[in-house]
Amino acid sequence: MVNLQDYKNVWVFAEQRHGKLMNVALELLGEGYKLSREIGGDTKVCAVLVGNNVDGLVNELYAYGADEVYVAQDALLENYTTDGYTNVLVEAIIEHKPEIVLFGATHIGRDLAPRAAARLNTGLTADCTRLDVNVANYINYLEKNTTAVTNGLDRNDTSTGLKQTRPAFGGNLMATIVTPRTRPQMATVRPGVMSKREKVEGVQGNRVELEVNLTKADITVEVLEVVKAAKEIVSLTDADIICSGGRGLGNASGFELMNQFAKKVGGVVGASRAAVDAGWIDPTHQVGQTGTTVKPAIYFACGISGAIQHLAGMQNSDIIIAINKDPECPMMKLADYAIEGDLKKVIPEIMELWDSEE
Repeated sequence: MVNLQDYKNVWVFAEQRHGKLMNVALELLGEGYKLSREIGGDTKVCAVLVGNNVDGLVNELYAYGADEVYVAQDALLENYTTDGYTNVLVEAIIEHKPEIVLFGATHIGRDLAPRAAARLNTGLTADCTRLDVNVANYINYLEKNTTAVTNGLDRNDTSTGLKQTRPAFGGNLMATIVTPRTRPQMATVRPGVMSKREKVEGVQGNRVELEVNLTKADITVEVLEVVKAAKEIVSLTDADIICSGGRGLGNASGFELMNQFAKKVGGVVGASRAAVDAGWIDPTHQVGQTGTTVKPAIYFACGISGAIQHLAGMQNSDIIIAINKDPECPMMKLADYAIEGDLKKVIPEIMELWDSEE
């Protein structure tokens, strides 16, 4: 059993690609900052930056809330490889013993986090949508129950540590998971779920250089070339305006109207699972628990009745505008503005009004 009191601080894997930080890394810094302050004491939120020639990102991490930035740089870390990044991260965790480690649920995060968790013999909760710390119970338990330190926590006690909430059984219920006996507590978190802190320029923190002990022999895969997809990439998590269509569009041709709508208002096209399953649009456009979780400034829900999985994936949008013939459907009740009517008539009128406002 590990000594739980040896572990402290909240670490965020600061995912970067080609020298640009991913939005989810900044979102997790905001969440990590909140968790570290809830735990209290001298708990810090720390960013772990891995790559090559990434010095220019350190100040940005400070600006978004990092108290400390752990930096690992090497030519062998120029491009992401599972072996290289896992070796560096696991060595850093073993040496510095963070209590919590958070990753974005991106392609890289979903590859790296489970490999690291397996090597560390700890748990990992994937695709979290909420994180909480029951601080009072946690600190009180560690201080008063010595078995929490020497023999692991009581099997029946699930009230301590990091509470990691994620959808389960196809999104039909939410499960809260804890890691009571091992450390660190690790989770991947969906992009677009957490909120970034306001950027504060000029803030400084502590920088820690991580020793990189990598050789080419440690990396079993060689990156020969990075080829970007030729098709347009949908960035739902970064969009300020999303125009989503559902079964109410009638058929695949309905998304031609949605594309015109999104282009007019400066947004991107989203879709419900029903529309994706029908083959009307590519799955990269899917919004919801089984797609992408989003929180844009404006979310247009057009012909979407509002299955619970879809609502959970967009309900934190700043403004929700629903267009539907059924005034009693869940989406119309959730919406800030509900427009009852034929979307094929309503959407053109909105586009005309948009032109007049400009």
